[in-house]
Amino acid sequence: MEIKLRELMVRVAHLEKRAALVGGLEGRDLSGRNLSGMDFSNANLKGTNLKGANLTGAILTGASLKGANLSGANLKRANLMGADLMGAHLEGANLEWANLAGANFMGADLKAAYLFWTNIKGANFTGALYDDSTHLPFLSSSQFQTMTKV
Repeated sequence: MEIKLRELMVRVAHLEKRAALVGGLEGRDLSGRNLSGMDFSNANLKGTNLKGANLTGAILTGASLKGANLSGANLKRANLMGADLMGAHLEGANLEWANLAGANFMGADLKAAYLFWTNIKGANFTGALYDDSTHLPFLSSSQFQTMTKV
């Protein structure tokens, strides 16, 4: 009986922590933090400062990252399927092997970002900024034709 009670308390604590993550991170400063493997599914991260954060393998499916600062962040193998990154700052971010399927990068800053080996199926890059140091997998892809070179 005591073991089941402890197990239940651990589960409740996990659910409370998850609820705080999903609803309470908008505009926070999480720069430089090690958030690798964390589950931010459907989280509100609008305007959050994640500059230089380690988000390797993080789950950001359906997350709102509008206007977030992800400059220099490591998003290697992160799952951003369906995430909204409209107007986000991803200068120098590493998105190698990330799942970007259905993600919205409209107006995002991707200067010097690394996007090789990414799944971009259905992703929207309309008006996203890139430069000569941006590493795009297939610049000829119709998805990238709507980007703006600076």
